[in-house]
Amino acid sequence: MADANRGVAGAGRPIPGKMTSQNALSKRELRRQLGARLRDATAAWREEASARARDLLARQPVWREARTVLFYAPLPQEIDLLPLLRRGLAEGKTIGLPRFAPETGVYGAARITDFARDCAAGKFGVFEPSAHCAPLAPKVLDLALVPGLGFDAAGHRLGRGGGFFDRLLAQVAGVRCGVAFDEQLRPFIPAEEHDILLNCILTPTQWLETSGRPPIRL
Repeated sequence: MADANRGVAGAGRPIPGKMTSQNALSKRELRRQLGARLRDATAAWREEASARARDLLARQPVWREARTVLFYAPLPQEIDLLPLLRRGLAEGKTIGLPRFAPETGVYGAARITDFARDCAAGKFGVFEPSAHCAPLAPKVLDLALVPGLGFDAAGHRLGRGGGFFDRLLAQVAGVRCGVAFDEQLRPFIPAEEHDILLNCILTPTQWLETSGRPPIRL
């Protein structure tokens, strides 16, 4: 796959926290570029990269010490951490997944004890905890694992639009960790006022503590 640092959209750096037409154009172009790049990857390549990312995360103190962890149900173009979710359950960790609340139009978190039994396709076709799963307060999370389309070393995340994850992440008191393929790392991600900085980023080859804000230690 092409080098992750090439072809960055937006020549100048828009002011973080201020939405401009350049920010919007840069985000749309980055989503197009990164989406196309991920769609070109083979299933075998994604699985091999996911396995490496799981192994790297399992070696981190932040994972070993976390008691309550928010995972995500991966889309086909995202790192698959589900085997580590099952390992966490076996180790006695409290595990949650995002769940969409139609009445408020935002995501919350809910606890699961068995992925196959507790989850079903929900908003956007993404698997999420079913109605019988108890809510899990974001403030109790020690670690939140967050997918996205692009990330930079300052801790900015490019989502798929809508700000759903940012509203959930704003309530997380623990470590917010972006999860991505190496090809999704960019020198700069345009930021908006509602964007929440990440404390670290996991890829198949790197564990990056971001420069945007000191990591929160457990």
